Amino acid sequence: MSQPNLYHFTLTRLDGRPFDFEALRGKKVMIVNTASECGLTPQYEQLQELYTSHGGDRFEIIGCPANNFGAQEPGTNEEIGQFCSRNYGVSFPMMQKLSVKGDDQHPLYAWLTQKAQNGVADYTVEWNFHKFLIDEQGRLVRDVHPQTLPIDPEVVEWIES
Repeated sequence: MSQPNLYHFTLTRLDGRPFDFEALRGKKVMIVNTASECGLTPQYEQLQELYTSHGGDRFEIIGCPANNFGAQEPGTNEEIGQFCSRNYGVSFPMMQKLSVKGDDQHPLYAWLTQKAQNGVADYTVEWNFHKFLIDEQGRLVRDVHPQTLPIDPEVVEWIES
């Protein structure tokens, strides 16, 4: 069954508290699958920079740790939280580890990657730090390649527009 927008989902934060995407209504959102032992892990720094400069009433970043690529997120939810805080000062919401592809793909990622559900396009999560941009109405806009930095001018212009 297709989900018309992002607001139908609920995830669990690293600390075990529920996170209802309804709370994001009216904001632009970046959803990114993360990993602590990846060559792209330093993107946490740019994600936090973007969150510091643009996060708040109009923009939110949601981090979704996943162990789907090369077992690069082996830690527990507690270990992931400590890693993000200690190494990058992450203050944007981080969710509990989930699967972004395969037989155990989380429903959120099924919505993000399947045109039949999101109404926009089929996407393949290619690696860690693949980003998805959602508009203020909770509709998927596009994806951003894992190698593209979170502070890429095209991403910043989209947030500011």
